[in-house]
This record gives sequence, structure tokens and C-alpha cells, in this order.
Amino acid sequence: MGFFYDVTRLAIWLGALAALFVPLEYFFAERRQPIWRREALNDLVYYFLNGLILSVLLAWPVALLGAAVQHLVPGALLRAAGDLPLWLRVIAALVLGDIGAYWGHRWSHELPFLWRFHSVHHSPTEVDWLTNTRAHPLDLVFTRFCGLVPLYVTGLAQASEAGAALPIIVNTVGIVWSFFVHANVNWRLGWLEQIISTPSFHRWHHTNDAMRDRNYAAILPVLDRVFGSLHLPKTRPAEYGIDGDMPADLPRQLTQAFVRRN
Repeated sequence: MGFFYDVTRLAIWLGALAALFVPLEYFFAERRQPIWRREALNDLVYYFLNGLILSVLLAWPVALLGAAVQHLVPGALLRAAGDLPLWLRVIAALVLGDIGAYWGHRWSHELPFLWRFHSVHHSPTEVDWLTNTRAHPLDLVFTRFCGLVPLYVTGLAQASEAGAALPIIVNTVGIVWSFFVHANVNWRLGWLEQIISTPSFHRWHHTNDAMRDRNYAAILPVLDRVFGSLHLPKTRPAEYGIDGDMPADLPRQLTQAFVRRN
């Protein structure tokens, strides 16, 4: 019953996302490319696969993190964070969560072993809203765990009702926004692009040229400015993808990270 409920929930969300982004990408396309592009079926499988198993894979690392925090973080800090107004905790959680996710994302580019998993997400040569779903489950676990660490260490995420909701809020905002920034739309939002991530900002993160490995932030471009990884020109990338080949079939995409490379 639980499996059927989860599949139904994911299908409804997928339908809502498609109803929003397919027309937007048709009328405001940054690049002309098929709505049903190459490897879209793989991306749909990734959508359901990650939607079904990610919470299970994250459960143990998060439980261990919570236990470690209870033993290592001063109780006064945890109580002080718990006494903050809910609105302030939400804002702080979004900012700190984005900082943690920024570094998890950046390490996934800079450390060869992590890149093996993350390269799955960067392999498409055509990028649109559905590209957001293409990600190795272990890559997602690592990045999301990095985003949760600051929330637990600072006491923003706790066993209380409000504290337990914060990780859900942060993850939900991040997931929804990730679909938007991957969208194949030609919008430029002016000064807002300096404040919040946009498709034009994230598009440069997927480029496969000399300016790749930039724009790691999920929501706040100021993090890239602070840490020296911001690239936001008025031009558009010439190409997307990765150096080398990625297996076309999903099973080999999932296992290629574990294969020793010469």
C-alpha cells in the first residue's frame, strides 16, 4: 500500500511539473530541442527511482548525524536554536542548508571519486527541466546530507515538531527550485540573478568548455561570489555535457562509478 501511494504521489507531482514546464519550454525555449528528447525515458526512471529510495538511503546517515549532534554539540546551543522564532529558523535553515549543499556539490566536481557519481547528472548534451531528475542516487544522498549537516550541528533541526519539519522544508524548496533552474527557457531576470539562482545562472554550471565547474549554489549565487566560483555573463554556453562517454543504458550509468578506470 505504501509503495502504491508513493508511486501515485510521484506521478501526480510529475504531471504537475510537466503541465508547468512543457508549455514554458515550448514558448520560451533557450534552445530549440525536442520536448521528448534523447534519454528522456532514462530521466523518468531516475525520477521514480530516486523518489522511492532516497529517503531510505538517507535515513541511516541522518540518524547517525542526529545521534552525534546530541553527544557533541553543547545543549545550550541546541536550546538557543530551538527558541528562535519559526520564521527565523526557516530562513537560517535555507541559508545554512545552501552553504552545506554548495560544498557538497563543489566537492562532487573536485574529487574524482565523487565525480564518478555526479557525472551522470552532467552527461546530457540537452538540458531541460527533466534533466534535474537525472542523478545517481548516491550522488544525491551525499549532496543532500551535506546540506543537512549545518542544520543539525547548529540545532536548527531537532526532534521537536518544528525542528523535524525544517529538513523537509529545505529539501522541498531545493527540489522545486532545481526543476526551475534546469528549465530550457530564455529568461534573464536582471538584478534578481545576483540574489537567487535562475536558469541562466545554472546553465553555465552544465557547460562543457573552459568555464565549467562554476555556479555550484542551488539557490543563493552569493555563495559562488564569496567562494570565487561565480560565472554569469550575458552570453550562453556553446555546449553541454562531459568529456568522455556515459553509457546509454541506465543500469550501466548506475554501476559505472564502481568500475576501476585506467
